[in-house]
Parts: sequence; C-alpha cells; structure tokens
Amino acid sequence: MPDIHIQNLTFAYPNTDSPVLQNIDLTIRQGEYIAICGQSGSGKTTLLRHLKSALAPHGDRIGQILLGDTPLEQISPIQQATQIGYVMQSPQEQIVTDKVWHELAFGLENIGCDTATMRTRVAEMACYFGIADWFHKDVSTLSGGQQQLLNLASVMAMQPNILILDEPTSQLDPLAASDFLNTVRKINLELGTTVIITEHRLEDVLPAADRVVVLENGRVTGNASPKAIGKLLWEQESPLFDAMPTPVQVFYRTGNTGDCPLTVREGRSWLENALPAQRTLISLPQPETPARDKPALEMKQVWYRYERNSQDVLRNVDIVLPTGCIHAIVGGNGAGKSTFLKAITGSCKPYRGKVKIFGKDFTAYKGNTLFQGCLAMLPQDPKSLFVKDTVAKDLAEISTDTEQIVSLCQIGHLLDRHPYDLSGGEQQRAALAKVLLTNPKLLLLDEPTKGIDGHFKNILADILCKLKAEGVTVVMVSHDVEFCAKYADFVSMFFDGQVLTTHTPRHFFGGNSFYTTAANRMSRAFFQNAVTSEDVVALYQANREGST
Repeated sequence: MPDIHIQNLTFAYPNTDSPVLQNIDLTIRQGEYIAICGQSGSGKTTLLRHLKSALAPHGDRIGQILLGDTPLEQISPIQQATQIGYVMQSPQEQIVTDKVWHELAFGLENIGCDTATMRTRVAEMACYFGIADWFHKDVSTLSGGQQQLLNLASVMAMQPNILILDEPTSQLDPLAASDFLNTVRKINLELGTTVIITEHRLEDVLPAADRVVVLENGRVTGNASPKAIGKLLWEQESPLFDAMPTPVQVFYRTGNTGDCPLTVREGRSWLENALPAQRTLISLPQPETPARDKPALEMKQVWYRYERNSQDVLRNVDIVLPTGCIHAIVGGNGAGKSTFLKAITGSCKPYRGKVKIFGKDFTAYKGNTLFQGCLAMLPQDPKSLFVKDTVAKDLAEISTDTEQIVSLCQIGHLLDRHPYDLSGGEQQRAALAKVLLTNPKLLLLDEPTKGIDGHFKNILADILCKLKAEGVTVVMVSHDVEFCAKYADFVSMFFDGQVLTTHTPRHFFGGNSFYTTAANRMSRAFFQNAVTSEDVVALYQANREGST
C-alpha cells in the first residue's frame, strides 16, 4: 500500500479572490488513521476531494499529489476506483441503485469484475457489515444509518487501500454514529486500510486517530497526536477547542496540566483520582422550568403514512410545545422525527388527528398565511432552499434588508459565492439566514448543527437564545445530544412514530444509560444529572474547593 504525499497544494475556486487551500504539505503513511478537523469553510472537503481525481473540484491548482511515487492524475480511473474509497457526507447522494444487493455489486460491475468474484465479495461484505438481513430490501426503505453503512460496504467491496470519509456521521443518531465509526476503526486495524476522515463530532474519532491535522483558512496549523492537538488548541485559545472530546475540555477548563484524558473511560479514571473521597456537592440545582401555559404547537392523536397501504410513520402523536422555548426532538434514524416537522408545516398532512399552531387549527390558515411571519422551517438538506446563483440573490428573494441577518449568521464573505460551492456548514448558515429573514414566530430546524463546527454551534446557540428572548418558539430535531443538553428547555424522545417522553435536559439525559452525553457517561459515578461539560467543571471545582 502506497503512502500519500501532498506537496505544496494550493487551490482556488473560479472567480474567487483567495485560495481555499494554501501550500498544503502533508504525508500520510500507509495504514494510518488521520482525522482532519477545522472550522466550516477551512478547506477540509476541498482537500479530501483532491485525493480522488473524479471528485476533484474545478478551479486553479498548484502543486501535486503523489500516490507512492506516481502523480495521482497519472493513475487510471479504474485503478483509483479500486485503490481509493470515498464515503460522502449525505448517504442519499452516493446511492445509485434501487436494491441493497445491487448497490453492493454496482462498483464491481463497473470495473468489469467477473461474476464469481463479484458474488463472493458481495456476500463477504453483507456478512462483515451485518447487512444480510436487508440484502434484498429497497434502499429507499433503509434508515439514514443503514444507508451510510451500505455506502461503506459498497466502497469496501472494491478492496481499497485508502478509505476517505467526509463527515460520514453528520446525519446519523448518536448510537448509529458510534457503531459506524467503530466499524471504520475495525477496518483500519484489521485490514490495514489507510483512513482519512473529517468530522465535527470528535468524541469517537480522536481516540481512534493516530494523528490529527488541523486546517485553518486553508493552511495546516497543527499536525500531531490527538492529545497534543488538544493541548495546542487550548493554549492557542482556538475556537476549535470547543470540538474536542468532553474529557479534554473538562481537564483543561478545570486548570489541570499534564497527561490529559481523551476517552470517557480515561476521564472517569481521572475524576476518580482527582476528586476527594467525600464529595460536598454531587448535583447542581435544577434550572427553573419555563412556563407551559401558552402553547405554540398542539398535536392530538396525529397519524400519518406516506402511502395508503404503507405503515404509519406517525402513530398517535400527542404533544404540546410552549411558546418562547427551545424544544429538542431526539431519537434514532427512521423514528419519524423529520416527518413530525413536515406534519407541522402541512407538507405531510395527517389523515387523522388535530394540529394547532398558536391555538389556531392548521386548516384555518388559508393560502400562504402560515408562512408569512408565523412559521418557517430549515430542512435537513439546506440546498433545497437555494434557487439563485449567489447567496446574496437568494437572500434578496426574501428581503432587501439583509444586513442584520448576514452579520448575525456571519456569511458576509459568502454573499458572492454560488450556494452549491459552499461547504456543508456554510450552506447551513446561509440557509438559516434565508429562513430567519421571514421573521417566524415558530421556527422548525431539522438537524441545525449538521456540518457546522463547535465555534459556529456557539454562535447558533446565541441566535436561538436571542430568538427565544424575543418570544420565538424553536423546535429542533437533532442528533447532537450535547447541543440539546446545553441549550434546550425541553427534550422529547421520538420512537416508533410517537413521542414517548418529554423532560428537561438534566432529567432526560441524566436518566439514560446510552442515549446521553459524554459528560454524563464520564461523571455519573460521581455526580447526579451532570449532562454538559460545564456541569462537570462546576461540580469538580466545587468539590476541590470544598476539600481544601
């Protein structure tokens, strides 16, 4: 298996003033597991796409990429297809056939693999990845997690030496994401496959990585072990530190030095040694529960199915959401969360039950009045909102007074760019700006933190808190349990098409064993209902001060 040598790589998209990548010099040795992190727009996806010629973006490029001693562009498309596997951020964008078994065989068919070899490899992948039970299913019936696992299996059927993954878990629930990343680690360890991965969700990635490469403004500003990178980002006061695993954040924010814990297990062991045997404080006071007297949304016995003879996706949904709160909806892929949001907008009309918005039956909103200063939705795929060839024109379609929203969402430097040329995180911010220009009183968000870095998550949180202070009700479907634990007023669990339970974040995440935050898993043996890194820091400091 060859090493990868990136030599003085500089790249700029057409009609742009500054390059996206600047003087990248990087060697990736065979069999390494490399994590690449950086803020949205730092050049991560652009760099990964240059590692496979068929996906390389159009623009002006200087420098070269060698696979071993051979320039990448001199390696034939078929050789690249067999040597370099690529898993994209959105599973739907990569799937090209209708059946699971055909998707597994598609790449092999295209490189002219003989039938006997093809059958053997497809069978092997189905067994290795545990997908034999849905081997004959339509890919459209699979959950997001299953589709992404199918993409990985289809790529690995080609037996690549190099596996590139671009935000592969951005649309997966926490448990599915953990399983997916464990499979990637298994491939790296057992097969010796080189893994290059970009992720904003680093809890499960950094402990597996041999090295972390930090990109800032298209330049490599860090290239070291995960623990060394954590220390570097803390000392630099970098906004990327917010993306570090919870044990790293707690360790440095409590003033500690030395060997930093990286995993939840290491963090638990460190707390056991660092805390006094007799703890003076084991829980923080519960925050005051917001008033629930004025509902923004009421659903009563709502049922919905996509086709007459198909299974119900929403099953007897009952929920009341108060005005002026941030309400998070969590649950596994395929549970019905996105359909729940669509039922509120009316794009999925229930065949039974009632939906009321601000006390008014949904059917009483005539014409387009519901979407005129009342309700707006940011969909899971932000590209579906873009209809113009620049971000500025897209925003102008809603309003000519965009300066405040542009500043709020920090997209001033993106206004002249084509929306489809932006990174996933930048698209999310531009789409949010367009949605906010409608001045909604009820804002629906489907995976709002997908593809955005820790720094902009903090900015997004500030935006949502300001909206809440102005009386706006926010309903967000999210797999980002850390974000929900920190900023939501209420959290509801969606399972099997219905709302099972609704609680405050501390009550909800503090009572779960698996569907909870890293902070809770790390500290639950010592503290009660600590669900954010800030909770753990506060309790650690209180107990250390109380013991002196």
